[in-house]
Order: sequence, then C-alpha cells, then structure tokens
Amino acid sequence: MKETEKQTTTVKSADRVLDIFELFAERHEPINLTELSRELEMPASSAYKLLQNLLARGYLESDKQGKTFRLGYKLFEIGSKYAQRTDLAGEFQLSAQKMIDDINESVFLTIRNGEMALYIAEKQSTHPVRFVSHLGMQLPLHATAMGKVLLSGMPEVEIAKLYPDKQLGRLTDTTITDFGELMKQIDRIRADGVGYSIGESVHGIRCVAAPIYGASGQIVSALGVSMPESRWEPVMWERIGQSVLQGAKEISTKLYYMP
Repeated sequence: MKETEKQTTTVKSADRVLDIFELFAERHEPINLTELSRELEMPASSAYKLLQNLLARGYLESDKQGKTFRLGYKLFEIGSKYAQRTDLAGEFQLSAQKMIDDINESVFLTIRNGEMALYIAEKQSTHPVRFVSHLGMQLPLHATAMGKVLLSGMPEVEIAKLYPDKQLGRLTDTTITDFGELMKQIDRIRADGVGYSIGESVHGIRCVAAPIYGASGQIVSALGVSMPESRWEPVMWERIGQSVLQGAKEISTKLYYMP
C-alpha cells in the first residue's frame, strides 16, 4: 500500500471512531449495531470491528448479551484527568484569543469578591483606543455587566444581604442606583443568559457579559467584552454578544462538563 493510501485509510478510520463517539454523546440510550450502522451509513462489518476495539479498550461498554453499547469509563477517566490539568484562567486565555481574533475587542474574566467584581484575567484588543483594566482591579457588582451576571447566580435573599439599605453607589450618570431596577435587570439576565452595562462604571464604555458555570450548575465567574462607545454599532454589538455567549459556554464545557 502506498504511503498516501495508508494515510487516507488511517484518517477515515479515525473519522469513523469520532463519528461513533459523537453519536453516543447525542443519544441518551444504548445503541445496537444495526442502529449505529444505519445512523452513520457505515457497513455493519466495519462498525462491528470498531465497536469491539473500543469495547476492549474501555471506551465503550455493552449489556450482558453484548447487543447494545454505551460510552465507557475510559472517556470519563480521560476527561477527568484533562480537567485536573486545566484551570479557569488558562482556559480563559485560549477562548479569549479566539474571541479577539473574531471581534478584536478586549475580553475580561471576573469572579465575585463580596459586593465587588474582581478582575482575574484579561486579553486586550489591538485597537489603540480600548478599555484597559489591571489584574486585581475591582468594581461594584451592580455597576458592571459581569457583576450583574455574577449577581444573577445568587438567591434573592443573598443579594439583599449585600445591599441591606437598598443603596447602590453611583460611579457615572448611568450607574443603576435603584435596587428594584437592579433586580429587574438580574431577572432579564437569568432569562436571556447575558448581561449589559452602558457606561455604568466607566463613562463611554459598553460591556456585554455571560456566566461561566460550575459542575453543580452554579455561576462561578463571568466572561465579558468591553468596547468604547465610539466603535459601537448594532450589528457589531450583536456579534459581540454571540461571541461572549459562545466563549462562556466553551469555558464551562471544558472545565466543568456543562451541556
């Protein structure tokens, strides 16, 4: 067999294995050989050999009769080891770079520190005019898109404890100072999965943010993109929102196996 033919065969086999994994990931119930062969348009003989190899290596498991198959322990073992070698800031850098390549606006990562949003990572755009933070910078939760996203993951009783007198400090003319309005925005974030701020912490800066979830389904951090008002236009703003949502989903999935 020529080297090029051997490479083509190898790639085709790898594709078929990946197709099998993706099919099992989409299906919640075990799959038999006939179903798998039909779904993937694969000869039953080829499907059988691949299934037996994956079964022997622990990547698939079967019922007692060996008739139906499901994902095996080996995949979860590998996933667990991968998760142990990753960290939030590291995965942020990978996703943020993709976002910069797409939208070229500054990307930030925050966690909650009391009633403040703490900036723990950033990736700057190449524009000469941009919002620049520094690691360790803190801004009030109620005055930032990322802070409001973090608040949206808290029970109302816990939010009330942060603002016992219902007083919200003002940073700019557009900062939310009414507690009732803050709660309305939090409700919208819970419904839409995305939060916004328009010059509420820094005059002339817009931000859109989305939550990053932990394994228990709790919001553990927020991903946000900031841009100057001077570059704002509706189509780009919508594109940035979609980029933030996708980036937050990717980080959640890589770190915590969220769907």
